[in-house]
Amino acid sequence: MCDRSVDGAPEAVPRGRRRWPWVLLVVMLALAAGGAVAVELVAGALSRDGMAPRRIGYRVTGTAKDVTVTYPTWRDGDLATARLTLRTLPWAGETRTRGFMNGGSFAVTLGASGGEVACAVTVDDGTVRTATASGAFATATCDGF
Repeated sequence: MCDRSVDGAPEAVPRGRRRWPWVLLVVMLALAAGGAVAVELVAGALSRDGMAPRRIGYRVTGTAKDVTVTYPTWRDGDLATARLTLRTLPWAGETRTRGFMNGGSFAVTLGASGGEVACAVTVDDGTVRTATASGAFATATCDGF
């Protein structure tokens, strides 16, 4: 039924406000807040993991008599590279660090006299990377730890 005005013409019924823009705004704000919380949780977990102490063990075995070993070390939170020349095998070394690490590389290069070598890297007695090489000037590389 139509309401009639005083002069008998139909009276215009005011349109209701559109609600969908407000609903859309609330949904977008909720999604943004949820995303911010997720990023904060992941960043906190990485930060805690990033400060965990790590023990990295290096090992070289084989028959070679002239070997150069290159590996990362951490001193006071700074990354450094150690380089050793070995005349006898086996050899083992260890370094400790505090912090997240990814992509370390332990290289064992044979000299002119050749031979065979195998390298191994362990991280906290868990993650193990191994490689082998043989022949003059060959290199075994344990990386990605």
